[in-house]
Amino acid sequence: MKKYLIVTSLFICSCVTAQNINDVLRYSTDNTQGTARYQAMSGAFGALGGDLSSLNVNPAGSAVFINSLVSFTGSNYNVKNRAGASPEISTNNLALNQIGGVFVFKTINQDTDWKKISVALNYDRVQNFDNSISSRYATATGIDQYFLNFAQGTPLGPLKLQDGEFIEDAYLDIGASLGYGNQQAFLGIFGGIIDAVDPNDDANVDYVSLTKYSSTVNQTYRRTSFGYNDKFTANVATQYQNNLFLGASLNFHSIFSDQLTEISESGYDSDSQVSSASFDNFLRTQGTAFSFSLGAIAKLNDNIRVGGSYQSPTWYRLDDEFSQRINSNLADVDINFINFDVINLYEKYTIKTPEKLTGSLALVFGKNGLLSFDYSYQDMSKAELRPESDPNFASENTFIRNQLQAVSSLRIGGEYRIERVSLRGGYRYEQSPYNNNTIGDLNGASGGIGYDFGPSRLDFALSTAKQDRLSSILSTDASPSLNISTRNTNATLTYTVNF
Repeated sequence: MKKYLIVTSLFICSCVTAQNINDVLRYSTDNTQGTARYQAMSGAFGALGGDLSSLNVNPAGSAVFINSLVSFTGSNYNVKNRAGASPEISTNNLALNQIGGVFVFKTINQDTDWKKISVALNYDRVQNFDNSISSRYATATGIDQYFLNFAQGTPLGPLKLQDGEFIEDAYLDIGASLGYGNQQAFLGIFGGIIDAVDPNDDANVDYVSLTKYSSTVNQTYRRTSFGYNDKFTANVATQYQNNLFLGASLNFHSIFSDQLTEISESGYDSDSQVSSASFDNFLRTQGTAFSFSLGAIAKLNDNIRVGGSYQSPTWYRLDDEFSQRINSNLADVDINFINFDVINLYEKYTIKTPEKLTGSLALVFGKNGLLSFDYSYQDMSKAELRPESDPNFASENTFIRNQLQAVSSLRIGGEYRIERVSLRGGYRYEQSPYNNNTIGDLNGASGGIGYDFGPSRLDFALSTAKQDRLSSILSTDASPSLNISTRNTNATLTYTVNF
């Protein structure tokens, strides 16, 4: 027994199941966050502009501003998850999710066709990763199947501890030199979940489970995540004559995400060698991303506006840190030295999310109100993990192309003004990115109210969206098995000051 803990990390060159289709989808979607006015109208601002968060849809929107202003937004994010028949889990998070300003420079020469230039700087939280899922269920696929999947066909010799070698050093060394699969086989053996058919034969490639369950085993599963995807936008736009607005934006993302998954298992047969087991994984992801966008808004007459925008692919450059821990009544005496302080470091990798096209239409009824419609198209099958020269990424990209499809989304928003008071509402629909039922369509509704003080404005919004999905418990599951229903509800308050 060691008397101290070695805290260590190792650079692992092989890419693993930590980067997969789920990461691509995580960074390809947003949660219609932003200012309260933007959220109250479900983000349908592609032909309207005049709101700092509208730059997320159409960068020409900053040229619609009549004067310079700054706005500050805070939101309470509530996420409710119901996994299977388990009780609903609710997560709340309060954040300052938008800060920005636009500066409008009108041309001095009234004879020129270029009427003004607008420069905007804006910060938006486009994704909030705070979430919690918990479920208890009976399954025919125990964690022993996860480890057997990696172990079968693997020679036993390289998985043994060498003389004087610490267990955590062996765990890291195997991952670095032999890859993720061998590392998981090692973890299953020393965690007391599986064993070699012939433990004395270094050439052994056959393994058996030390757990025994007749048909199903009981599992308790919990997944907790924390983090954000923040976007910083630098925008410039201009007005040509009286009816055309043109704009461009550069978008810079900052990403941080922690995800912990915990599985405990019980309910084995009475003659099972293993009576209880647990297996936990912790993944930390950090990185940056870049994209650009182009857009235009045209006033066809006093009542009709149309807009169009192009959102480039977003290139995410990410780092992963991955830790694990395992235990059972048959585990090696030193198994606790493999814990979350023993970190696997992976090479930087890139996620390229697909480009997006948006077409918009707005009907403006003078000072009384408006209706706005946005339609977006994004082909999710074009998403990629890079470098493609890595065989694991090449295989996953093929899987992405086969599983995902082109996605259409629709956003509708309206506003009705009664003197200084504005009443708002909206609806959004997003098609499932899967060509099967792994993830359902998203449906959302929103509403809000605003009051114009003259030199400033205060806006409030309440928005909600619901989506169902099937989720895998372990990465080797043949098919997703956990049915999760998620509802996101945002309560948002924005204060705007005009100059």
